[in-house]
Amino acid sequence: MFDTLPAEARPAMDWSWEQFSPYYEELKARDIARDTVGTWLGDWTRLQNVVGEVYARLSLAHDMDTRDSEAEQRYFAFLEQVVPPAQKADQTLKEKLLQSGEALDEMDRLGMAIPLLKLRAEAELFREENIPLGVELNKLGSRYQKIVGSQTARWKGEELPLPQLKPYLNDPDREVREQVWRLAQDRRLEDREALNELWQEMLSIRRQVAANAGCVDFREYQWRNYHRFDYTPADAATFQEAIAAVCVPAATRVYQRRRRQLGVDKLRPWDLSDGEWNSPVNPPGVNPLRPYGDASEFLGKSVALFRQVDDQLGAQFETMVNEQLLDVENRAGKAPGGYCTYFATAKRPFIFMNGVGMHDDVQTMMHEAGHAFHAFAAANLPYHQQLDTPMEFNEVASMAMELLASPYLSRNHANNAQAFYSDEEAARAQVEHLEQMILFWPYMAVVDAFQHWVYTHADIAHDPRACDAQWSTLWARFLPGVDWSGLEDAAVTGWQRKIHIFQIPFYYIEYGIAALGAAQVWQNARQDQATALARYREALALGGSAALPDLFAAAGARFAFDEETLAEIISFLESNIASLDAT
Repeated sequence: MFDTLPAEARPAMDWSWEQFSPYYEELKARDIARDTVGTWLGDWTRLQNVVGEVYARLSLAHDMDTRDSEAEQRYFAFLEQVVPPAQKADQTLKEKLLQSGEALDEMDRLGMAIPLLKLRAEAELFREENIPLGVELNKLGSRYQKIVGSQTARWKGEELPLPQLKPYLNDPDREVREQVWRLAQDRRLEDREALNELWQEMLSIRRQVAANAGCVDFREYQWRNYHRFDYTPADAATFQEAIAAVCVPAATRVYQRRRRQLGVDKLRPWDLSDGEWNSPVNPPGVNPLRPYGDASEFLGKSVALFRQVDDQLGAQFETMVNEQLLDVENRAGKAPGGYCTYFATAKRPFIFMNGVGMHDDVQTMMHEAGHAFHAFAAANLPYHQQLDTPMEFNEVASMAMELLASPYLSRNHANNAQAFYSDEEAARAQVEHLEQMILFWPYMAVVDAFQHWVYTHADIAHDPRACDAQWSTLWARFLPGVDWSGLEDAAVTGWQRKIHIFQIPFYYIEYGIAALGAAQVWQNARQDQATALARYREALALGGSAALPDLFAAAGARFAFDEETLAEIISFLESNIASLDAT
């Protein structure tokens, strides 16, 4: 039967469920024994790879142009007609495997011990009545993308998508920055009620999903759904307290130092590079970094950058460029954000982002390339379930690459004429990056604490006004360094601008945990770059076949939430900022 399954996904892009179904039925009917379980898992992997890649390609096509009705129709048809029965069939196969007796004894030998834990958790959490609810949540997530992706504003006689206004937020002229910031926020606030209504729909469905699965609330459901075996909500609260004690004062020092450089009495949102929480703009007389002119130059310089980091990584990235596995430029109708998806049959990653000619684009590229290198490194693992890496470590892969690649931003480093910056510009870029890390932890704490509150106070959180108030309270606690007075509507609706809250609930603490791990990898690299890079790559190659603390250890880091570890890293980052500032 499986000799008729396509070796890659493209022939199956428009398959109906009736065309996928016989393969699931064959696996269901086949006996699983100690000597056959490896072959059975291999065939299930081949099937999951085809289905997963079809989903990835259809979702990507929708994000590349949210106005394309045909792409939306194909994506929604797959969500509605193929995903539900495929999920039911996968549940049947999981139960079959978990009841296979002696065959389970082979899991350790096959490198499937940790994936088996995840399969058990998934089987226990599965409820058939949640399948259509999951489809509806995916469609509501697409509605969020469409609402935000359609936001434009008129600037200098031209109607521009809001991401294309970002360069003006770094304009040396403070009046220009304020004008652009207010223009963008006014446009976002036009969709405030639409997003409030969308939020209420999503929250109600998530609560029903949790109830169907027998969970106390959606937090419990999502904790189990995300396979968070190695830490608890109490650990998340500990992390938030450590951030309040260590990172908030450090972030305030960053803001105050930059406020003095700008020569202003108070920092306002338009004094920040992203208009939200990120590093303040450069002082007068210091122009914003302009790393590239067009997409071709951006990709060429990125290839050169990764070649400097490691020749094999550079070759992998060049393969992505040659095979057109990147969509990097912002345009009207394109979904916001950036991510790396994976084509499982082709064993290729794909990077999606919204570049507008700023240094943030370079950071995004280094970040998403880290995910891509992770995909390449783990591609040879034989079973689909082994590619399910903990999200906390997925982000170590990406955030560590931002740091490991940062020494090679300079043209003078190793005579790299194709690099993005001069030595002075590269030092500025690195300072901004390290400042962003310090500033990010408080922002992450706001997003994470907000979601803990939402899903443990869901009756209250169903009222968007209560969400506004809670966001404002958390913002005042963790990010006190910027003055938002008179801008209350924009301030309290910050949660609407965080895509994760709408599309990937509870997926944000991963970035904070991973940033701590990535900083430790870089701390090692400052002593021995080659060894640190080798350990990083060895850890990536483990995929999801090891437990989360073991993945951190393999990369040379400690899985931690405590104030002491965080304080050590903050001191390390501030020391490097001081050295780079001198440059």
